[in-house]
Amino acid sequence: MATVAVSRGARPLVVSAVWRTRLGYGALLAFLAYLVVLPLFRLQSLAFQDGARGYQAQYGRYDIGQTIRTTIALAVTSLAIAMVLGTVLAFAATRLPRRLSFLRIVPILPIVMPAVANVVGWAFLLSPGPGYLNALLRKLPWWSTVDSGPIDVYSTPWIIILTGFGLTSFVYLFVSAGMQNISSEHLEAAQISGSSTLGVFFRVVLPLLRPSLVYGGGIALLLGLGQFTGPLLLGQNAGVKVLTTEMYRRVSESPADFAAAAAAGSPLVIFGIVVVLAQKMLLGNQKRFVTHGGKAFAPNTGRSVWAAATISAYAILALVVPLIGLAIVAVSPYWSESLSWNLFTLDNFRALFQTASIVDSVFTSLLTSVVAVAICVPIGYLTATLLVRGRKHRVLGTIGDVITALPLGIPAVIFGVGFLLTYTQPPLILYGTKAVIILVYVVLMVPFSTRMQMTAMLSLGETYAEASATSGASPFVTNLRVILPLMRPTVLSAVALMFILLTHEFAASLLVRAATTQVMGTLLFDLWENGSYPLVAAMALLMTAVTSIGVVFAMLVGGRNVLSNL
Repeated sequence: MATVAVSRGARPLVVSAVWRTRLGYGALLAFLAYLVVLPLFRLQSLAFQDGARGYQAQYGRYDIGQTIRTTIALAVTSLAIAMVLGTVLAFAATRLPRRLSFLRIVPILPIVMPAVANVVGWAFLLSPGPGYLNALLRKLPWWSTVDSGPIDVYSTPWIIILTGFGLTSFVYLFVSAGMQNISSEHLEAAQISGSSTLGVFFRVVLPLLRPSLVYGGGIALLLGLGQFTGPLLLGQNAGVKVLTTEMYRRVSESPADFAAAAAAGSPLVIFGIVVVLAQKMLLGNQKRFVTHGGKAFAPNTGRSVWAAATISAYAILALVVPLIGLAIVAVSPYWSESLSWNLFTLDNFRALFQTASIVDSVFTSLLTSVVAVAICVPIGYLTATLLVRGRKHRVLGTIGDVITALPLGIPAVIFGVGFLLTYTQPPLILYGTKAVIILVYVVLMVPFSTRMQMTAMLSLGETYAEASATSGASPFVTNLRVILPLMRPTVLSAVALMFILLTHEFAASLLVRAATTQVMGTLLFDLWENGSYPLVAAMALLMTAVTSIGVVFAMLVGGRNVLSNL
């Protein structure tokens, strides 16, 4: 009877603990749903009001067909460029000898450079008139008779090329991670069978990389569809339009037409969901792609010359060349195709630190980025815990997975418009404050925080948590003293990635900022619009320096592998 009494007495405590956990996760998901789902719902519902007036206004335009074709061409062609370059770079990285192994991090470095800075740097080099590279090309016999060009960076093909270069680093991250997991046994077997290096690559490596290619390609395709920086900065004056810039134009005009903006973004929302579902279907049973054998993967070091040359060439084109363009204009009193060493000056950098609005934008960028990262890390950890260990809360886990995946499939500009609509009306009027920037940053970064920490939890397994629980530790103590220390490299990598992306963030910030609340990217855009090109170049270099300092700090705390763990 005593045993029954104890068991009966203990049962309500067990049920109560389970429900307390469910209520905690429920509150977390309610908070995430308010941030992620509500702005999207309010925005998309506007498009259907008044007999779907938003769709009629947007898709009744004579040029909408060309806008859609340009959007698709930008996404698909830039994806093809990024997939080829990213895969080749990842394969080249496996062929580097130990003394050149540091080059494996080089293809990741372009991520540190803000996209807006990269685009502006290429504009300074390839503008038809004053572009420095164009000026050099016009000295060649083939183009000595032309007054401008021969390259027009403001055209659709060059916007696509620069976008492809920008997406290459993201593809490289996924493909290189998959490449490192391919056992040397597979490569040796193919080589013994008489396959050449190209044969091994196409017949062995590419099929085993299918999960990485599918996932990385899906992410790159979504980023290409939601591309905003290049089309806005380079395509605006040349009449190049995509759906994201149409959304920006609709909410920037007076009066703002949120219904038409929502209608313009609807195809991007739908396609984002389709891509996510297609990824899962294409991957299927991922056990087919397990490649670990009895020996660890050992890169072939016999052909390191071409590998090092390939990676170095990409670094020069994607990172060094645009930085040179920025540096030249930043130390010049004006932007002109003719250069004179006597005119070089540091006045533009002095002006940066003497202009109150620029100093305030740097402070706002750092503050909002750091606060958003500080919020995202615990949210991502709790959500990852729910997804990995919440077997008793599968419904909540499914909901959490969907909510945290939405910002990956939906362009940032759509969330910017949604937040602008939501927080310019009751009950929370936050427009013009740092709080609304922080909130939209949290939404954009929650997927990265959750996915990276979830991957680390899956790799740890249940052994450590079970051993801690057996020793009598509570779940809180287990997470604080056991799981989190083991996940430290991954957490710091997530912090570094989120800080990089947030100090670069441009699309959503441009829509929720106010004249008195600017971040570095939005102020750079205003300088670009005003034609203050030397200050634009100096500001772009400042943005790159701020991000680089943040990454160096993360590497000092978390070790040199922080970037390679991205």
